[in-house]
Amino acid sequence: MKNELRIFAKEASEKSYSPYSKAKVGSALKTKDGHIFSGCNVENASFGGTVCAERVAIWKAVSEGHRELSEIYVYTHDGWPPCGMCLQVMTEFSDGELLITFADHKGAETTKKLKDMLTNAFTPRHME
Repeated sequence: MKNELRIFAKEASEKSYSPYSKAKVGSALKTKDGHIFSGCNVENASFGGTVCAERVAIWKAVSEGHRELSEIYVYTHDGWPPCGMCLQVMTEFSDGELLITFADHKGAETTKKLKDMLTNAFTPRHME
Protein backbone atom coordinates (compact mmCIF):
# COMPACT_ATOMS: atom_id res chain seq x y z
CA MET A 1 0.00 0.00 0.00
CA LYS A 2 2.86 2.38 0.79
CA ASN A 3 4.02 2.33 -2.84
CA GLU A 4 0.52 3.18 -4.03
CA LEU A 5 0.28 6.08 -1.58
CA ARG A 6 3.70 7.32 -2.72
CA ILE A 7 2.48 7.43 -6.33
CA PHE A 8 -0.65 9.40 -5.37
CA ALA A 9 1.33 11.77 -3.13
CA LYS A 10 3.97 12.44 -5.78
CA GLU A 11 1.27 13.10 -8.41
CA ALA A 12 -0.49 15.45 -6.00
CA SER A 13 2.74 17.38 -5.41
CA GLU A 14 2.87 18.18 -9.12
CA LYS A 15 -0.46 20.03 -8.74
CA SER A 16 0.86 22.17 -5.89
CA TYR A 17 0.15 25.89 -5.96
CA SER A 18 3.33 27.19 -4.32
CA PRO A 19 4.43 30.40 -6.06
CA TYR A 20 5.98 31.84 -2.87
CA SER A 21 7.93 28.99 -1.27
CA LYS A 22 8.38 26.96 -4.45
CA ALA A 23 7.99 23.90 -2.18
CA LYS A 24 5.78 21.35 -3.88
CA VAL A 25 4.18 19.07 -1.31
CA GLY A 26 1.85 16.16 -1.96
CA SER A 27 0.05 13.86 0.42
CA ALA A 28 -2.06 10.74 0.13
CA LEU A 29 -3.95 8.97 2.86
CA LYS A 30 -5.80 5.74 3.34
CA THR A 31 -8.89 5.63 5.50
CA LYS A 32 -9.75 2.72 7.75
CA ASP A 33 -12.43 1.68 5.26
CA GLY A 34 -9.85 1.53 2.45
CA HIS A 35 -10.50 4.75 0.52
CA ILE A 36 -7.59 6.85 -0.72
CA PHE A 37 -7.52 10.65 -0.89
CA SER A 38 -4.73 12.96 -1.96
CA GLY A 39 -3.96 16.65 -1.71
CA CYS A 40 -1.33 19.27 -2.46
CA ASN A 41 -0.28 22.41 -0.66
CA VAL A 42 -2.09 25.58 -1.68
CA GLU A 43 -0.32 28.81 -0.84
CA ASN A 44 -1.80 32.28 -0.52
CA ALA A 45 -0.27 35.76 -0.56
CA SER A 46 -1.80 36.13 2.90
CA PHE A 47 0.29 33.37 4.43
CA GLY A 48 -2.37 32.50 7.00
CA GLY A 49 -4.54 31.37 4.11
CA THR A 50 -2.00 28.75 3.04
CA VAL A 51 -3.01 25.11 3.52
CA CYS A 52 -0.66 22.13 3.75
CA ALA A 53 -1.07 19.07 1.53
CA GLU A 54 -1.82 16.81 4.47
CA ARG A 55 -4.76 18.91 5.61
CA VAL A 56 -6.12 19.17 2.06
CA ALA A 57 -6.16 15.36 1.80
CA ILE A 58 -7.75 15.01 5.25
CA TRP A 59 -10.43 17.59 4.50
CA LYS A 60 -11.24 15.87 1.21
CA ALA A 61 -11.68 12.57 3.07
CA VAL A 62 -13.81 14.10 5.80
CA SER A 63 -15.95 16.01 3.29
CA GLU A 64 -16.73 12.66 1.65
CA GLY A 65 -17.74 11.09 4.98
CA HIS A 66 -14.50 9.26 5.84
CA ARG A 67 -13.33 10.23 9.31
CA GLU A 68 -10.93 7.50 10.37
CA LEU A 69 -7.41 7.57 8.97
CA SER A 70 -5.12 4.56 8.98
CA GLU A 71 -2.07 5.76 7.04
CA ILE A 72 -0.75 8.96 5.51
CA TYR A 73 2.12 9.58 3.11
CA VAL A 74 3.82 12.94 2.56
CA TYR A 75 6.06 13.62 -0.43
CA THR A 76 8.44 16.57 -0.74
CA HIS A 77 11.63 17.01 -2.71
CA ASP A 78 13.69 16.94 0.49
CA GLY A 79 11.54 14.59 2.62
CA TRP A 80 10.05 17.09 5.07
CA PRO A 81 7.89 15.74 7.91
CA PRO A 82 4.39 17.10 8.57
CA CYS A 83 4.16 20.38 10.48
CA GLY A 84 2.67 20.62 13.96
CA MET A 85 -0.66 21.95 12.68
CA CYS A 86 -1.03 18.95 10.36
CA LEU A 87 -0.10 16.53 13.15
CA GLN A 88 -2.78 18.12 15.33
CA VAL A 89 -5.40 17.73 12.58
CA MET A 90 -4.35 14.08 12.13
CA THR A 91 -4.99 13.60 15.85
CA GLU A 92 -8.61 14.63 15.33
CA PHE A 93 -9.24 11.81 12.84
CA SER A 94 -7.02 8.96 14.07
CA ASP A 95 -5.39 7.49 17.10
CA GLY A 96 -1.73 7.51 18.03
CA GLU A 97 -1.13 4.41 15.92
CA LEU A 98 -1.62 6.30 12.64
CA LEU A 99 1.32 5.52 10.37
CA ILE A 100 2.94 8.61 8.85
CA THR A 101 5.50 8.21 6.10
CA PHE A 102 7.45 11.18 4.76
CA ALA A 103 9.65 10.74 1.74
CA ASP A 104 11.94 12.53 -0.68
CA HIS A 105 12.57 12.52 -4.42
CA LYS A 106 15.35 9.93 -4.10
CA GLY A 107 13.02 7.36 -2.56
CA ALA A 108 14.18 7.67 1.05
CA GLU A 109 11.28 7.10 3.44
CA THR A 110 10.78 7.54 7.16
CA THR A 111 7.75 5.99 8.84
CA LYS A 112 6.64 6.88 12.36
CA LYS A 113 3.52 6.61 14.44
CA LEU A 114 1.59 9.78 15.18
CA LYS A 115 2.04 9.27 18.92
CA ASP A 116 5.82 9.39 18.42
CA MET A 117 5.68 12.59 16.38
CA LEU A 118 3.20 14.51 18.53
CA THR A 119 3.70 13.45 22.11
CA ASN A 120 1.11 14.46 24.70
CA ALA A 121 -1.27 15.47 21.92
CA PHE A 122 -4.44 17.39 22.69
CA THR A 123 -7.10 14.94 21.48
CA PRO A 124 -10.89 14.87 21.17
CA ARG A 125 -10.90 12.90 24.46
CA HIS A 126 -9.83 16.08 26.25
CA MET A 127 -13.12 17.66 25.22
CA GLU A 128 -15.30 14.94 26.79
